[in-house]
Amino acid sequence: MARVRYVSNSELAETEAALNARLMNERKVPTGNIFLALANAPAILNDFLTYANAVRAADLSPKLREMAILTVGYCTNSEYEVKHHHSHGLKAGLSEEQFHAIPNFETSDLFDEQEKAVMAFAKESTLNVDVSDEAWKDLARFLTEKQLVELAINVAWYNSGVRLMGALKIDLEEGYR
Repeated sequence: MARVRYVSNSELAETEAALNARLMNERKVPTGNIFLALANAPAILNDFLTYANAVRAADLSPKLREMAILTVGYCTNSEYEVKHHHSHGLKAGLSEEQFHAIPNFETSDLFDEQEKAVMAFAKESTLNVDVSDEAWKDLARFLTEKQLVELAINVAWYNSGVRLMGALKIDLEEGYR
């Protein structure tokens, strides 16, 4: 059970009409529990949405991005993140087999060198914070500096998200169970 209440869309519409309209326009309906929890701090939720949109608009390949996000989700045991990004990963080009192999990407033959470098970076950043020079060099062979920064931001962003979900004990919505 969540540690904070979920602010309903109807309640948010009464107190923050523009924010609720933005939330309904930019996110899935029904609204995810993470957003309903963050609605307790509407100004932060508004900026959270802006930042999330900027992160999603990155030049980085959507498939690589989803592999990094799912690596964060698996490394942190975030069922919420993994379940929510299952469909995003498939839409971005991951196969069902790849989705399930991400926790063991290092030994899987389902991923190429670039994909493994992205997931190794995401794993090291998530578990160790500091990323080794070796992992960075492996990754830098494949990405531009812009994409390297975008990947680092994506990994950091989703690490903050799983920590928010963990701290607030955000419930997985019925449709994702």
